[in-house]
Amino acid sequence: MDKEINVLALVKGDEKFIFMFDDANRDQTLRQLARFAANPDLDFSWYDAAMLSRKIRDAVPVDDDLLIDNELDNLSVEDFS
Repeated sequence: MDKEINVLALVKGDEKFIFMFDDANRDQTLRQLARFAANPDLDFSWYDAAMLSRKIRDAVPVDDDLLIDNELDNLSVEDFS
């Protein structure tokens, strides 16, 4: 059985962020982007998270993307502590 794996990478200076995801863990990957953006020890901004989130949503679209957008709008830094 073939399983499609998506790979998304971001290189910023000496840091490299590589995300591998499939349809089943798409939402977990989106949440991980937010965790990275909230981490002050990483050179990963909320802008980076937004741009990569868009690429993930384009790669693996689902019917409830509008609901996920609303969920992300309601998150705060405390949700990732």
